[in-house]
Amino acid sequence: MSDKIYVLDASAFIGGFYSKKVSNFTTSDVILEIKDIKSKLFLQSAIEDGFIEIREPDPQDLRKVEEVIMSSGDILRLSEVDKRIVALALTLKKDNFDPIVVTDDYSIQNVLKIMKISYKSILTPGIKALVGWIKVCKGCKQKYPSDSSLEECEICGSPVFRKRIKVNKKMNKNR
Repeated sequence: MSDKIYVLDASAFIGGFYSKKVSNFTTSDVILEIKDIKSKLFLQSAIEDGFIEIREPDPQDLRKVEEVIMSSGDILRLSEVDKRIVALALTLKKDNFDPIVVTDDYSIQNVLKIMKISYKSILTPGIKALVGWIKVCKGCKQKYPSDSSLEECEICGSPVFRKRIKVNKKMNKNR
């Protein structure tokens, strides 16, 4: 059986979360994301006390995350830092850990759900349904792939916008 661990996004530190019972991991770029003084002090103290380990994801896991978010349409919603957190969870899962990503970011949760990696919310209720994204013409309703760079419809010239689509009706929280 693999060991349970936490992979912490910036929202974990902002929400004052880390575990003293199991290992906690984050990436160096998450640390750079923390701006408010209270969260910075909380994070620094946890690192100094040995409760948080900074680790980077394997490059092949980052590529796998890129593939998943391209197909799900979350590519436009996730920052590089977000992708690295998901990739770190994947790296740790391959290292025979049971990662739980602590994040309030709904797009990260959506990708984690697709990748069958557990997550935990701190300040929000978390996602209720798995979603995908498409682009749709405002005028003629022509549909385009979520990663399309078009801003105007090829058919009628109207603006193209992103639209969320449900992938399934219900899901169990955290898996």
